[in-house]
Amino acid sequence: MRIVVVGAGSWGTAVARLAADAGHEVRLVCRTRSQADTIRATRRNAAYLPGVELPSAVTLTHLGAQGCLADGELVVLAVPSRAVRDAGAVVAADFPAGAGALSLTKGLDPVTGDFLSETWRNLLPPATPLCVLSGPNHAEEVGTRQPAAAVVAGDPDLGRRIQIGLSGPRFRLYLNDDLIGVELCGAAKNVIALAAGMSDGVGFGDNCKATLITRGLAEMTRLGRACGAREVTFRGLAGMGDLVATCTSVHSRNRRAGELIARGMAVDDVEGELGQVAEGLWTVRHLLALADRVGVELPISAEVEAVTFGGRPVPASLEALMTRAPSVEE
Repeated sequence: MRIVVVGAGSWGTAVARLAADAGHEVRLVCRTRSQADTIRATRRNAAYLPGVELPSAVTLTHLGAQGCLADGELVVLAVPSRAVRDAGAVVAADFPAGAGALSLTKGLDPVTGDFLSETWRNLLPPATPLCVLSGPNHAEEVGTRQPAAAVVAGDPDLGRRIQIGLSGPRFRLYLNDDLIGVELCGAAKNVIALAAGMSDGVGFGDNCKATLITRGLAEMTRLGRACGAREVTFRGLAGMGDLVATCTSVHSRNRRAGELIARGMAVDDVEGELGQVAEGLWTVRHLLALADRVGVELPISAEVEAVTFGGRPVPASLEALMTRAPSVEE
């Protein structure tokens, strides 16, 4: 396939290399001309994925350049949730006729709280086939060709093309027909990862983190069930798989963001320190609003919001969780 990857952050860069390794023609569309020029000259994205060299099969351009999406058969959308609307307007104006779209962003629309697949459907030309990709996929590992797996959900025909086109010895793709569940997993796990990072930040141990992961999965599953998703999705790669990776890895921006907040860093300064977006910070309030609409309680997510935006100390939030009314494990 002729694949165009829009967004040269860490994950977009890693997927561009992955697609090139699979034998495709790949064009990486950067946010700015200067970013494209630098990566073209060095073959490296030092700002977001240092140490990973892009093969010659990856060409560089920038968003808004004439023909930046021309002739693409698959347009991979790898922009942060807060940039979807601005980037989407440019992408839609130049979207190749007959191409499919693959969203890599894990979160909710920061303006409306909608699933991002809905936002992309409203932005892209009518009837554009759309899929999302999710799973335990740290760019730092995929970019260096370490083994990983993921799931693709959405348009079934496009999903099969992506599965066949991107799968290989180091990257395995599964199909999943539960688009709502896959997207919800990708959004909610980032919020639980903030909680795991907060636990790390105040020095709590493995027991606490394991509890947060397990009970976090329970509240994610409750929300998914209320939204019409399948429970099995939450036990799979998009759910448990990505949750474990995001809550425990040194590569996890959301875990690190929670750690920094617990250690006293102002929320407004966190992403500057990280150098990248922590989607959980943009998701937590919309996730709680969604839960309220469908009548589901998310106690861990609520405490993350209280710490992050309400100033509650992490130990006080933990005590609030630990002293909730006794209940039966789901």
